[in-house]
Amino acid sequence: MGLILRNVEVAGRSGLDVRIEGGRIAAVGERLHRAPDEINGRGGALIPGLWDHHIHILALAAREASLDLFAARDPDDLARRIAEATTARPAGRWLRAVGWHEAQMGDLDRTALDRLAPDHPVRVQHQTGALWVLNSRALAALPAGDDPAGLDRAAGHLWRGDAWLRAKLGSKREGGLPPLAPLGARLAAMGVTGLTDASVTTDATAAAGLAEAHRAGDLPQRLVLMSGGPLAAAADAAYAVGPVKVLLDDADLIDLDDFVARIATARRDGRAVAVHCVTAAELALTLAAFATAGARLGDRIEHGSVIPADAIPTLRDLGLTVVSQPAFVRERGDRYLRETDPADRGDLYRLASLRAGGVALAASSDAPYAAPDPWAGIAAAGDRRTAAGLALGADEALLPRAALELYLGTARDPGGQARRVSAGAPADLVLLDRPLAQALAEPSADAVRMTLIGGRIVHGA
Repeated sequence: MGLILRNVEVAGRSGLDVRIEGGRIAAVGERLHRAPDEINGRGGALIPGLWDHHIHILALAAREASLDLFAARDPDDLARRIAEATTARPAGRWLRAVGWHEAQMGDLDRTALDRLAPDHPVRVQHQTGALWVLNSRALAALPAGDDPAGLDRAAGHLWRGDAWLRAKLGSKREGGLPPLAPLGARLAAMGVTGLTDASVTTDATAAAGLAEAHRAGDLPQRLVLMSGGPLAAAADAAYAVGPVKVLLDDADLIDLDDFVARIATARRDGRAVAVHCVTAAELALTLAAFATAGARLGDRIEHGSVIPADAIPTLRDLGLTVVSQPAFVRERGDRYLRETDPADRGDLYRLASLRAGGVALAASSDAPYAAPDPWAGIAAAGDRRTAAGLALGADEALLPRAALELYLGTARDPGGQARRVSAGAPADLVLLDRPLAQALAEPSADAVRMTLIGGRIVHGA
């Protein structure tokens, strides 16, 4: 039994064969003995499967059925897109839209959304994912009485209320969990074999839904789930439990003692801690908390959007991993250039300076708040170009192989040693249709010919 991939390039060596048995790599060498199933690699590179170390699976799947506003240019374009979407559906049917940002499309509140969509319940998500804007019809579907602190009904603004909103709307809104098979297939076609879901709202119900999708093969990727509270691992390993997520907001930062207590609780549960840090103030508080409570393997800084140079030695000494999103430079860089003081631009989404400073570094998409394509992240990490072609932090660019390795860490230690194609390793693999140097010269998911997870082909023939 087994599978052999023949004539592949491994770690720069061409003409090699790789035998897979029992879901693992059994041997790597030349002219291996025949196997029942053989695939000619045609000289393409065989690399470890890519791991997205920070993604929001259910939100990304839901986005597929949502009105996408990320590309809206101005308030008039926003109004046109919402009008077209509501005209195409019966009155009274929900419209879910994502990707609004006031810098491009103007301010949005309940009254403005009522004017744009008077006959439909509508909710619009901010590009950061932190805020929902609801119109009057949408608010009427949410009976008053136990409103969360983040809900301002007059403005129609709901801050950090995803779990509450999902519980209130339930299956009556969109039929329960969004379909996951199209997303699983799409990610497999990009060579993604592992996902760390970084949603703070993940609970037992959401975890059970993801586990069932994995068991059914709809979501074939290996899964690690963060959560804001307790979460039990799946008995059959359909998912593993990841770090406790701590979500910080500059407008309402938690007390240092409370932060330290949260870390202590995570430690009692045997879990690492991942902290959402997008500002210098959030990072400073996080570093103070870890300095007090102590850091351990697996503790992470999510995003690291702004990292002052003097914070780099502290990050290194604490042993924290920064999980960045290089594609934000491409997708949001032009707005960053407009809105950020030139003196502060060097602190944005650092890469090379973190590696040079000895800080463990990994990459991710943060999808659906950016595209889930890891090859887009690899390209952006290598050229640091915005969508308009302007340079943003050019000295933070990485060499192509270093950019690829940001997606090759393990789930437990994403910024640690990159996984390799070697005997004994899990057969989570990506076969490219060209040598690696050629693929990295112009990074694109088009180079992915086949993806295997546990030795099973999940993309390609």
